[in-house]
Amino acid sequence: MSNESTNPVTPELPDSPVHTTGTDHITIWGSNEADTIEFYRDLLGMPLVLRQPNLDDPSQTHLFFDTGDGRILTFFVSDDRPSNQRGQRGGVGAVHHLCFSIAPDEYEDTMDALEAAGYHYNVFDRGIFHSIYTRDNNGLVIELSTDKYEIPDDRRGEVLAKAQELREEDGAEYAKDEHLRGAIEALGLEVVEHDLPDASAGVGGVE
Repeated sequence: MSNESTNPVTPELPDSPVHTTGTDHITIWGSNEADTIEFYRDLLGMPLVLRQPNLDDPSQTHLFFDTGDGRILTFFVSDDRPSNQRGQRGGVGAVHHLCFSIAPDEYEDTMDALEAAGYHYNVFDRGIFHSIYTRDNNGLVIELSTDKYEIPDDRRGEVLAKAQELREEDGAEYAKDEHLRGAIEALGLEVVEHDLPDASAGVGGVE
């Protein structure tokens, strides 16, 4: 049992070097595309707003669903994996990583804070956002992401779906900066770009 005197439960922000701004997305090891879409889109009514290769393992497909409030749930799927309703540790139904949002103006400070605390990390330009990857105290992969552009929460799924459309028209392997910016412009939203550090582009680096 936790010690209430030293670990109080409170909604107040703690005196910590980093403050997350919300949950960006959760990614799950899924089974196959057909069963995943049947349940999340066709049963639960989540629009499928983006489909592209898993940038760390192109043999898998990465499905993005709008959960209804602009927050995104994603799955890594492969047609050679059957669904298993009972689930299994580390397999289908397991969490691949958790992602939390970071304010763009705190992005570099977050890297400094991780380093100061002794946590290793990698930084990537994922095309449509920037991400810092580290591991928590139990080895779970944690992604801290920030948007390249201002995107209203209630329009996020719409913006990603338009970026998917532009990616397909372009024949690109995955959604890139130009597709996201083009989607924002096409939907008549103001283009507000954040000043983020250079990072390795696209793929690799996450197990």
